[in-house]
This record gives sequence, structure tokens and C-alpha cells, in this order.
Amino acid sequence: MKPLSITNYTFTSCLGVGKQANWEAIQAGRSGLQPCDFYQIQDLVTWVGKVSGLEQPLPAEFSKYECRNNRLAWLALQQDNFITSAQSAIARYGAERVGVFLGTSTSGIHQTELAYIESLDPLPEWYHYASTHNAFSVADFVQHALGTQGPAMVISTACSSSAKVFASAYRAIANGLCDAVVVGGVDSLCLTTLYGFNALQLVAPDKCKPFDINRNGISIGEAGGYALLEKGVSGDFALLGYGESGDAYHMSSPHPEGEGALLAMQAALHKASLNPTDIDYINLHGTGTIANDAAESKAVNTLFGANTWASSTKGWTGHTLGAAGIVEASIGLLSMAHSHIPQNLHLETRDPNMAIALVEQPHRQPVKRILSNSFGFGGSNCSLILGMQQ
Repeated sequence: MKPLSITNYTFTSCLGVGKQANWEAIQAGRSGLQPCDFYQIQDLVTWVGKVSGLEQPLPAEFSKYECRNNRLAWLALQQDNFITSAQSAIARYGAERVGVFLGTSTSGIHQTELAYIESLDPLPEWYHYASTHNAFSVADFVQHALGTQGPAMVISTACSSSAKVFASAYRAIANGLCDAVVVGGVDSLCLTTLYGFNALQLVAPDKCKPFDINRNGISIGEAGGYALLEKGVSGDFALLGYGESGDAYHMSSPHPEGEGALLAMQAALHKASLNPTDIDYINLHGTGTIANDAAESKAVNTLFGANTWASSTKGWTGHTLGAAGIVEASIGLLSMAHSHIPQNLHLETRDPNMAIALVEQPHRQPVKRILSNSFGFGGSNCSLILGMQQ
């Protein structure tokens, strides 16, 4: 495939608001995880990646979209001159030629939770499902906030959601539906994910520690981020390849040998016309669960051996679910920009069965191409290859 320029990107997480704040935290070795105090939860012992600054309501003209998820979408949208970049694309191509493809997992479900807590029958008058809880709400909101009029959609494939939007955007541009696409993802904390993953015995009681022999689950986080993909315009970075696959193995567990993950990574390399040795850094999906880390490490070892530096960044941000793809792709872009590979945070005793080149201390070296893995609940897999423009 022909490289597709990434002309701007931004993300906001528990580490900070915008690229600079996030990168400063990573360079300082400072995790954004904190003991869970979301919605005054007192009966769930875990750590979360909570974003500060979400108390401010949306501007009045967007009041129908009012919910935590869209507040996070708005906060993230205002960073790193991203709105200006999107408006420049609109000026170049026309509003109808700029798409919005976003990923989310639970969308504005916390607004529904608040409505149920207040009143089940009837629901409160202030509650509007279509513009809050509805999965399409975040794309509808961002489209109105930016003024785009091109195709808009939301992909909700759990943790691969905001990686798969890159693939969909590439196809839309290649097939003439758009000239530019705002891609990204937004997922916010809610009671459903916290208690739901706890019921599945997948939530860690302390900070998650991917690939550690004593790993015991995930730390749930929230985040929002965007990238602008454009054809025929130069940028510092580009989407070089993508690969998608489905495990077709189990409703929630990955294939134990990582077969689906391996297919996604192989497909990404094939589309990019690259060999495994051309990748400088792998941003692993690395959730911190027993099964996921074991399966991913097997897939990575099969393709890359123990020769390519790799780390999970979920120890920094938590598992941001539908926003994980854009957050980790953005960290990969920052890694290239700063020639710095972040360490696998909270790794105390690496699992001896993880035969991959885990980064245990921050590592400085030139990084020209990265592979970012996002493997969703139920075996929905996506791998992205991003690189510096030649």
C-alpha cells in the first residue's frame, strides 16, 4: 500500500492533556494510575487511569451531547492545534470530503447509569440516549464540532476500535470517498466497565504490570485522541501498513497460541512491504492479564523472535479500551519523534515464558518504524505500522 500522511495527532490521558504533558510524564517515569475513586466507588479495590478536567460542561451549543465521554472528546480535541489542522483540511478539500472515523467501547454509557440512579421509571427529562449513550454519539459530536460533512462512523470492536479506524480511513481515501479523515477514539470511565471486568476477574487490585510473572489483571483507564490522515500532503509521519484479523476462538479469551494476533501483524508487514527486521519498536497490546500477555508474546516471538524492542504502555495510562489504539499509536509516534522507547512500566520480575525483547529501562535510539498492536475482547485484532516520512 502507498503510505498515507499523518499531518497532526493528539491525545489526552491520565498522564496529561495533550502530547507534551503525556510525553513529559513518560520521560519522568511517572504513571498516571491512581486508586479508584470514580463516582465515589468504595467496594472495588483497583487502580484507574482517570483524566482530570472533565468537570466543565460542554459549550452551550453542544448541550444535547452532554456526557462524560463527549466532555473527554472535547477536551482532547482542543489540544495540539488539532482543530486548526482539521479546519485547514476542510478548506483544502471541502467539508464533504473530510470524514470522521472514531472508535469507542462504552461511549456515553455513564450518562445512562446516572439516569438510572436518579430514576428508572420514568427516566429523567434531561436524559437523551441518542446523543450520549449511543455509540455514534461521539462521531456525531466531533463532526459537528469540527464542521465536517463527509462520511462519519464509529467502530466498536472493544480494544481494537481506535486502531481499526486507521484501516477503514485508508480504504475510504483509497476508494475515493474522502480526501482526509479524522481518526481516533474516546472511551471514558463508567460503572459498567469497572464492575463488569471485575466480575470477569480481570481487574487488578493494584497497578497493572504487563508481562510480569505475578501479573494479575488490568487497570482500566480513560482517554481520547485523534489523528488527521490526508492524501497528497506531506507530514512527518505516515500510516505504512495495517493488518486485521479475527480469532474466531472464544467470546472473551484470545487464542492461546496468538494465532489471530500473528495474522494481524503479518498482514500489516505485508501491506507495508516490510520485513520484521524493519521494525524498530513494538507497542504491545499487553493488558496485564495472564492469557492475553501469554498469547501475544507467543505471536510476537514467532514473527520477531527476541530481537525487536517491545513494551506495553498500559502501566502508564491503564487500559483505555476503545481509545487504546489511538493512545498507543500516538505514543509510538512520540517515540519516533524523540528517539526514545518507553519502558514496560511496573515490570518487577518478567515472566520467563515471555521470550520477547521487553524494554525494562527507558531506551534511547533512532526509531523510524513502529508496530502498534490492539487486540480486542473476543479476538478482534488490529496491528498498525507507522513510520517517519522518507
